[in-house]
Amino acid sequence: MRYKIFHSTTYSYDRPVQLFPHIVRLRPRSDGWQTLQKFDIQITPEPITITHLNDLDGNVLTHMMFDPDSRTESLAVAITSQVETHVDNPFSYQLFPWALQLPFDYPSSLQSQLQPYLRLGQPIDPSAYELAQRLWGESGGTIQDFLFRLNNLIYRSCAQVVRESGQPWPPGLTWLKQSGSCRDYTVLFMEVCRAMGLACRFVSGYQEGDPDMTDRHLHAWPEVYLPGAGWRGYDPTHGLAVADQHIALVASVEPKYAGPIEGGVRSPDGPVQSTLSYKLQLDRLLD
Repeated sequence: MRYKIFHSTTYSYDRPVQLFPHIVRLRPRSDGWQTLQKFDIQITPEPITITHLNDLDGNVLTHMMFDPDSRTESLAVAITSQVETHVDNPFSYQLFPWALQLPFDYPSSLQSQLQPYLRLGQPIDPSAYELAQRLWGESGGTIQDFLFRLNNLIYRSCAQVVRESGQPWPPGLTWLKQSGSCRDYTVLFMEVCRAMGLACRFVSGYQEGDPDMTDRHLHAWPEVYLPGAGWRGYDPTHGLAVADQHIALVASVEPKYAGPIEGGVRSPDGPVQSTLSYKLQLDRLLD
């Protein structure tokens, strides 16, 4: 499928400010799942330098630096992109024989590469352990059934709320509330997978959803590394396996490294208050 995306973000400040360097993470990935065909970014006020760079996860970021002697009361970032997605069947893979049943151990060479995504040695939320053990028993240890059950459980048990800003809730809080935003569901999903020794990462992007929707938002979902299949996405917000109706922007071990825009401002007149407005339009293009 082919999509045209327009995404604008405007920060308005209550006084003139100096803009520090900013990072924009809104360039769609280009890989075996999707191809970025067009990309244009417009920034107001105009930066003195714009650099496109690859981060540690292979995402392409836009780094902007502004005139330190200039002041502004707003910052606007408008992005137009066109993407073609390729994978209509998210289950077209063959797992390695040793990776069919949970729990399993990644080979040492692979585990060393996946270590940041496994969070080895870091505490796991107790509620995630309980969910992992419950689903492991219900699935008979079959990895694909385990992931299906986890995805479906969050989708059916939790009520979605829209939180336009803020860090994801801790996984235990999301499960206790039985509600959350897409990024809250993603962190919960990842924590349960890590409780079973599965490597996960956080993905920020877009999802087609209902074509008649006028109120659209950035989306988030987890990807799990499956030996023989690579990174595979699940969407607990919609109860889906990720396929050609999802458009990935960036992926990272930490949600904070997948945030759309990061930067700071300063005013000599005291603390700065800002308001955020945005517009997101996602259109499927006909062949």
